[in-house]
Amino acid sequence: MIDGKKGQMTIFVIIGIALVLGIVIYFLVRGNVIEVDGVSSDLKPVFDYYQECIRAETKAAVDLAGSQGGYIELPEYSLPSEYSPFSSELNFLGFPVPYWYYIKGNGVIKEQPPSKATIENGIEGYLEERLGQCNFDNFYLQGYEIILGRSNVRVSISDEKIDVTVGCSLKVSKGSDSATKKEHSIVIESKLGKFYNLAKEIYDAERKDAVFEQYAVDVLRLYAPVDGVELSCSGKVWKTQEVMDELRDALQANMGAIKFKGNYYQLKSEVNKYFVVDAGESFDESVNIIYSQNMPSKIEINGDGASKDLLITKPIGTQEGLGVMSFCYAPYHFIYDISFPVIVQIYNNDEIFQFPIIVIVDKNVAREAQLTEIEGDEGNFDLCEYMTQDIEVNLYDSELTPVDGQISYECFNQRCELGKSVNGRFVGKAPGCLNGFIGVRGEGFGEKKVIYSSNKETFADIVLDREYNVEIELKVGGKDVGGSELAIVSFTSEDKSVSTALPDVKNVKLSEGNYEVSVYIYGNSSITIQASTKRECIERPKAGIAGWFGGTKEECFDINVPQMKIEQALKGGGKGSAYLLAGQLETGKIIIDVDALSTPKSLEDLQNNYASFESSGVFVR
Repeated sequence: MIDGKKGQMTIFVIIGIALVLGIVIYFLVRGNVIEVDGVSSDLKPVFDYYQECIRAETKAAVDLAGSQGGYIELPEYSLPSEYSPFSSELNFLGFPVPYWYYIKGNGVIKEQPPSKATIENGIEGYLEERLGQCNFDNFYLQGYEIILGRSNVRVSISDEKIDVTVGCSLKVSKGSDSATKKEHSIVIESKLGKFYNLAKEIYDAERKDAVFEQYAVDVLRLYAPVDGVELSCSGKVWKTQEVMDELRDALQANMGAIKFKGNYYQLKSEVNKYFVVDAGESFDESVNIIYSQNMPSKIEINGDGASKDLLITKPIGTQEGLGVMSFCYAPYHFIYDISFPVIVQIYNNDEIFQFPIIVIVDKNVAREAQLTEIEGDEGNFDLCEYMTQDIEVNLYDSELTPVDGQISYECFNQRCELGKSVNGRFVGKAPGCLNGFIGVRGEGFGEKKVIYSSNKETFADIVLDREYNVEIELKVGGKDVGGSELAIVSFTSEDKSVSTALPDVKNVKLSEGNYEVSVYIYGNSSITIQASTKRECIERPKAGIAGWFGGTKEECFDINVPQMKIEQALKGGGKGSAYLLAGQLETGKIIIDVDALSTPKSLEDLQNNYASFESSGVFVR
């Protein structure tokens, strides 16, 4: 016998199943299937497309941020200048990449690495702007009605993924079906966060230890004349441009060889360990350091004997000391200021994160490392932002005819570009400063600096000296200099000193004025100074109590002088003064006559030549 309650339950179950089957059959007949999220199969393609639009735009934003040092929107652009050829961004393969560390046009150091929050905010802003442009035209043609609201995006960057949540009302209708979603979430696989963290490790190591600068200093001392001594009685000459070109070649090769300790490379030899940098953590992603000669860079060489065209050493021991020392030598000390960009890339097969910085070698040494935390722009005082003083500058040539030039103002080691004069007159603003300098550069004129206190003075009249490109024709004893001979010609005035080395460089730039002119002519020599040993003795304090009371003892030691062959010796030249008029310089040529000296065959002959040189004159015509 069947229980009544159980029979009722069975009937209700059967009725429920029938209702469900009826609903399913109804929708199957209509061609629709109910999805788990409540969106029918007819409407689902629209929502799927929007999801893929979010994914595609996110990947585009990530690629843009990675290629632009973490930035979507570029920071405010800062112009380069003649003083500093670096703008606020590096043009790398046609794309602007903001520097994380660079020198502004007025010489102020600027740091601008983005925080992770800045990168997230940049991607959010990019998506909020771009998602409104997702193209639904194909769905409109199929009869869909779509209403898309305003997007509110949240982005969270992790080491190997990025979570994106888009708060946006998307309402889709077709026929009697409609659905609305107000939030859309995606997760994409990306190493943007990991690459950014590795980039920060490299940047922090660079700020703390000046990593790239240390390698640059090694390159400088290995590939360029910095400090040293040449055993020579004629000195040595380097072409400035050739030295700079070789430095750039060496920097390009050496920067490209730098690795950061990790497992992404294999060293070909133990020697290459020199190029491995320990930045703390071990790197398991590829890192590339790039410097190219096509990138903007600055190399300045100063020191005694350094000029725009030549680096010249001056021999010592060629006069009185020669007889005592039995040899002569040419010491040199050149001072280099070098700044150039490198771009750091962290990458794998699919993604890249890159950022550039400026590497600075200041007076032959690496820049002073930054040991403080980055705190925005505090401490980077930019004098040029405070143009408060009215200034009027009038420019003239030697005949008091107005001329035009580019005007700058220098104070506290910062240079502010003020502008260009019009018809010889400039009116504008300058920062307030006591005992600063007005600098003027005019085409065809020598650069001029005039002391000027902008907080006390309001105008300045400046006379520029016209500069002429002059060819030097040198005659020795009435004859032209031979092709195997080296002639060093120097012009020294109160304002400038220029030198040239014939026959390689025949032209110099001179302006009207009084000059001390010196000419040294060196020719082939077969003089050989034999190796010798000299014994020198000095008095040293005695040890113990005797030394307290002034007791001394003699200590002697030997000085070994190696054999030296003098391949080039002084064969002509002299010293004198000359006032060069503009009319003479306008001809484009100066003829200089000096006396010839006898070809030296011994040390005594060589010393006699130097004694005769001191009394020989220079005739300029």
